[in-house]
Amino acid sequence: MSISVQGISKNFKGRRKGEPDNQVLKDVSFEIEEGQFVCLLGPSGCGKTTTLTIVAGFQKPTEGIIEVNGNVVTKPGPDRAFMFQNYALFPWLKVGENIEYPMKKMKVPKEERKKRVQEICEVVGLTQYLDRKPATLSGGQRQRVALARALVNRPDILLADEPTGNLDPKTSEEIMKLLEQINERGTTVLVVTHNKEIVNAMKKRVV
Repeated sequence: MSISVQGISKNFKGRRKGEPDNQVLKDVSFEIEEGQFVCLLGPSGCGKTTTLTIVAGFQKPTEGIIEVNGNVVTKPGPDRAFMFQNYALFPWLKVGENIEYPMKKMKVPKEERKKRVQEICEVVGLTQYLDRKPATLSGGQRQRVALARALVNRPDILLADEPTGNLDPKTSEEIMKLLEQINERGTTVLVVTHNKEIVNAMKKRVV
């Protein structure tokens, strides 16, 4: 699916009465064609994550519009999966249960859920960790769980917020290669990152 970001701005209300609004985005525009892998690059605090959450439908822009395949985004949808920077895994659930969770919310039948968990775990290399709790995994393994959970409902678009932000260089490269493999399977990928080196190494389009 294609993504069209058209002149979006985002203001947050001042914390105290009388304080001016805080503008974190101003007139941001870019286009992503179906099947592209694009990196949104910039320093911390420049509004990258805010842009990503607006594309995801988690919040609305103050001005401008977002379109996915020509349809205006007003709320989250199953066509867009979001991969959080801090993993956002449920510590009381096993790896397989964490990955299965979004399918339960979508009321996917149990047998189909088990099948998809196995399939995506083979892709991201987690088959042997299905019965373990997140706390027993390394940072890279937990990021793989987060990726598997984002992809298990087979979205058309993957939105990844600093997927390598908490990882060492070797693991960061492994995760980015995984994202590249997912993109090659047909998923449009938009990654937020401040890691210029890894973006340059991948030779992906940057906005």
